[in-house]
Amino acid sequence: MWGTGVGLVPMDRAVVVISSGDPVAEAVSAAWGTLPAAAGHVDGAPLRRLTGSMLVLHRPVLHIHDEGLDRRLPSEVRELRPTLIFPSIHRSRENVRSLTVHPLGNLGPQADMGGRPSTLVPADPMGMAGALRRLDELSPPLGIPVTYEATHHGPALELPAFFVEIGSGEHTAPAPEAARLLAGVIPELVPSVGDRVALGVGGGHYVPHFTELALRRRWAFGHLVSRHALETLEPTTAAQAYRLTPGAEGIVYSRAQDANHPALEGLGPRLRDQDAPWRERAGPSSPTVAARSASGT
Repeated sequence: MWGTGVGLVPMDRAVVVISSGDPVAEAVSAAWGTLPAAAGHVDGAPLRRLTGSMLVLHRPVLHIHDEGLDRRLPSEVRELRPTLIFPSIHRSRENVRSLTVHPLGNLGPQADMGGRPSTLVPADPMGMAGALRRLDELSPPLGIPVTYEATHHGPALELPAFFVEIGSGEHTAPAPEAARLLAGVIPELVPSVGDRVALGVGGGHYVPHFTELALRRRWAFGHLVSRHALETLEPTTAAQAYRLTPGAEGIVYSRAQDANHPALEGLGPRLRDQDAPWRERAGPSSPTVAARSASGT
């Protein structure tokens, strides 16, 4: 099914989901061309091979509403617990031009953009950190800010997953150079190694504090709980966010007062920014997205 690959294996196991109608997903897929078929189908669509450890699946439905997609994967794929990676367009009220990485799920009682209320998806902290850093290394010539986003929207899944997105500002289609960048980055994604893993709490929707920590220090974050989400956060959902951040050693807060939220009581030790060492940041720094509170997609 997966093959052995040659040389450096990018992700341990991953399935890249190409959602029909998403302009970023379609542009990335077009850059790859027709990939060789691997064994197995999902609803009649063949799994295709991108690398020795990375498969590609085309889906006819919008990704945020593709609930339970992981249960449709062939058992021999599903049992290896691959990470699902969703290339996607990013849209926001402010038409933010950006490259974003974020985990999945709904931290509150609303599920307007897929998934289930107060239900989270397993995060992949090392995979997300690897994606964020690689985008940061390669994006400066494009002048596009790179950032985490807080946990938000579906689909509801049981396998680890994350979205990697291109925000095109006021344009409906992604800039061709940004789509080419993402098409080149995904097959070469290498999970971070040697990071401390934490749940991140506080900040705006674009959580700039945690973005900078992951880029400058050896932090890898799983779920990211924005300050807005704290307004309705229940203890059971907070416990999910911590449990579904694999390898979490504790919680890093963007400001001290967030540590007093009752839903977070007893979840994990409070960690300081400086509890992870500095890392060497490759290449020039990309611009950063200013802190904002409005959600994107």
